Amino acid sequence: MDLRPLSASVWTSAQLSPADMPALAAAGVARVISNRPDGEEPRQPAAAEMEAAARDAGLAFAWIPVSGLPRPDQAEAAEELLADGAPTVMFCRSGMRSAAIWAMAQRLGGADAQDLRAAAAAAGYDLGRVPL
Repeated sequence: MDLRPLSASVWTSAQLSPADMPALAAAGVARVISNRPDGEEPRQPAAAEMEAAARDAGLAFAWIPVSGLPRPDQAEAAEELLADGAPTVMFCRSGMRSAAIWAMAQRLGGADAQDLRAAAAAAGYDLGRVPL
């Protein structure tokens, strides 16, 4: 796993596997959010498989599949989930969509766009094309 911090309580990652869930729980993560649509690549674990593994490890799981840039309703769903500040790992194929939806969600909550872009850049993600 290559977890990249976006904030004090949110990390992003490339594709996780069901086998990663116990280690995330042991590290203090409380929730996993998958931003990856099912069937993007062959042999990619399905959201249902990831959810079962997360729940077996004691983690909350949410699925907000994003293709391309996140839509406003997807950002709103992420904002609602992240509002409680629970330690959360968001993942997709590379982590980019997860970083984008995180930033859009934080922006809805009033965070500064430049600060969000800087936090994402520090984690290795260029949000220059993301409407914040």
